[in-house]
Amino acid sequence: MKRWFMKAASGSMSLAVLAGPATRAIEPASSISGSVAVVNDYLFRGLSQTNHKPALQAGVEYDHASGWYVGAWASNISWLSDTSTTAAPLSSSLEVDLYTGYRGSFGSAWSYDLGLYEYDYPGDYPAGFTRPYTTEGYVSLAYKSLSLKYSHAFTNLFGIPGSRHSGYLDLSWNYAFSPGWTLNTHVGHQDVAHTPGFSYSDWKLGVTRAFADGYSVALGYYDTNAKRNAYTNAYGHFLGRATGLLTLSKVF
Repeated sequence: MKRWFMKAASGSMSLAVLAGPATRAIEPASSISGSVAVVNDYLFRGLSQTNHKPALQAGVEYDHASGWYVGAWASNISWLSDTSTTAAPLSSSLEVDLYTGYRGSFGSAWSYDLGLYEYDYPGDYPAGFTRPYTTEGYVSLAYKSLSLKYSHAFTNLFGIPGSRHSGYLDLSWNYAFSPGWTLNTHVGHQDVAHTPGFSYSDWKLGVTRAFADGYSVALGYYDTNAKRNAYTNAYGHFLGRATGLLTLSKVF
C-alpha cells in the first residue's frame, strides 16, 4: 500500500515524491529518479503491512517538463498471507504499485497534484476471495510545507467486500527547521465505506536527516485509533498499534 513515492517512509505516503525533487541549478526538460529504502516495519496509513517486520522497498519515476509524471514502486508484504496460519491457498508476498499524475504550482507558494494510483498484489487467491487490488484517484493542495490530500477508491478497498468509494484524507506538514533536517508531522483519516468498525484515524511525528549523495535517515512515532477486532491478524498481532519507525534510504 506508501509507500516512498506517494506514501513514503510509510507512508507514504508520508514524504512527497522521493522526499521532494533534488535542488538543481538548471532543471532538465525531463528526468528519471528513483529510491531504495529499508524500514523496520512497512506502515501504510498507520497499519503494518509486514506483521511488524522489516521491508525492502524501491521505486522509479519519470517526470516530464510539462508536469506529467508516471512511476512504479514495490515492497515485500505479508498482511495477506497473515490472514490465516494454515496452509490456505492464499499467498502474496509482494506489492507493486503503478501511478500517474500531474503536478503544478501557482502564485509564489502554492502547488497541486492529481492523479491515479493502482495497488497490485500478485499471488494465489482462493475461489470467491475478494482480491485486494485497489485503484484510487487523488488530489492534493499544498501551501509551502503544509499539504492536504484526498484519495478516493474507485474499487473495493484492499479486499474489503462492498467498500467501494472509501476515502482517505491526509494532512501533512514537513518543515525544514535546519539545513538537512526536516520535521515530519501527519494526521489522516481512513473512511471505509459500508463497513462499520473499519474506519479509523492515524497520526505520526518524526524527523528526517538528509545527507550528501541522496542518503537519508528518518525516525518517526506512528499510532492509530483503529479497532483491534478489525485489524488483528491470525497471529494475534494488532496491526495498528503505536510503532517507532526507522527508515534508511537512498535517492538517485
